Amino acid sequence: MMKPLVMLVDDEVPFVETMTKRLAKRDLTVITAFSGQEALDTLSTHRNTDVVILDVKMPGMDGLETLAEIKKSYPLSEVIMLTGHGTIESAIEGMRLGAYDYLMKPCEIDQLMLKVGEATQKKRDHEDKIKEAKVREALTTHGLE
Repeated sequence: MMKPLVMLVDDEVPFVETMTKRLAKRDLTVITAFSGQEALDTLSTHRNTDVVILDVKMPGMDGLETLAEIKKSYPLSEVIMLTGHGTIESAIEGMRLGAYDYLMKPCEIDQLMLKVGEATQKKRDHEDKIKEAKVREALTTHGLE
């Protein structure tokens, strides 16, 4: 299986730099963004992103607004919300909007890796089902089924 392509989105540069190193050491391909808008711009050129790890609290476009846009434009990409204390309600709202899961900051790297693995598998299973349906449709259209 190809290693997961993960985008880390957080306005705190030191956090992003540290987490990028920690995730890359665990055999993930990591791309970064420091705002919701930058995340959307980056996704437009990395459409195969498996999982977005998204901070809830960011200036400008916050995590929930960013999540809504990601799910609208890239519905198969899974999103894991990161939330600090006091933003549990927004993390739960994120689940309602289609986030895969949410974790409290600071999160255990092993727990995050587990969630990334599960979310990647979910996304890739969806992609496989879509491919199978397209093949069946093409075979039926051409009378080959």
